[in-house]
Amino acid sequence: MLTIIYGDAENSIYNTSIYFKNSYETQWLESDLAKRMIKDIDDSDVLSGECIMSPVFGQIPPERLSGGVKTLLLMLNEPDRIFNASTCGDNCAKWILEIGKQKDITINLRHMMSFGKDTKFEVKIQNGGEIVHSMKELVPIAHRYLTEMGRER
Repeated sequence: MLTIIYGDAENSIYNTSIYFKNSYETQWLESDLAKRMIKDIDDSDVLSGECIMSPVFGQIPPERLSGGVKTLLLMLNEPDRIFNASTCGDNCAKWILEIGKQKDITINLRHMMSFGKDTKFEVKIQNGGEIVHSMKELVPIAHRYLTEMGRER
């Protein structure tokens, strides 16, 4: 199940690009799910765990993938850690939900991510323990926690 923490989260990894650069393993890119995420988000193809074919940059190392893809790969492969999903755009939301169906993951969000107006899901909001099933249910709860976060600054 996907769990979201809005606002600051103790032990959250905020700089996912640096963390990825220093911790990813080449086999992370070889799973079917990783290849589909990379194709969808970065429009790139995995040639190997060390080489990606980008239509813009040509052959690139995994460190040159977008911040969103790197964060998704971290969530997929290190589910016991909390990653800052605000490094991801809304185009990553469906993949975050997919990873959450396969594994229990907790993410940190500091903005309102759209998981899709008509998308049904089951997400736990750790701040207050609420379980939500749609954006209609999520928006007022997320807004409350994000507003509280803004007041604390």
